[in-house]
Amino acid sequence: MDLFAGTIRTLENSLDYASAKNRAISNNIANIDTPNYKSKEVVFKDVLNNARQSSFAAKRTNEQHLSFSGTLGTPYRVVTDNSTVYNHNGNNVDVDKEMAELAKNQIYYQGLVDRISGKFSSLQTVLRGGN
Repeated sequence: MDLFAGTIRTLENSLDYASAKNRAISNNIANIDTPNYKSKEVVFKDVLNNARQSSFAAKRTNEQHLSFSGTLGTPYRVVTDNSTVYNHNGNNVDVDKEMAELAKNQIYYQGLVDRISGKFSSLQTVLRGGN
């Protein structure tokens, strides 16, 4: 039996993503004065990763096409931005952008925590017999 139809697993993966993003932003802010430091960003590895849990069938017509069976691992990866330079020391961390991303990520994370807390609260209510 899959309790909550995979919702908790999806929320858990989303929390992992938000935590990884928070670590990347924190590292960027901590290294704002480090010479030649390049900012890092957490991005989704594959947009279709969420679709792998749905119940559609896919037919591969070429060996180079993505397979929809098995696991694809974590749905995100950390990439380094080597395309820009903002400071004279080779550093490319934009503190305003990082602070805005941090605020947005904190709101996202809190929403996920509230949602998963609601799921566990519902489960607790059921286990107590509706009280």
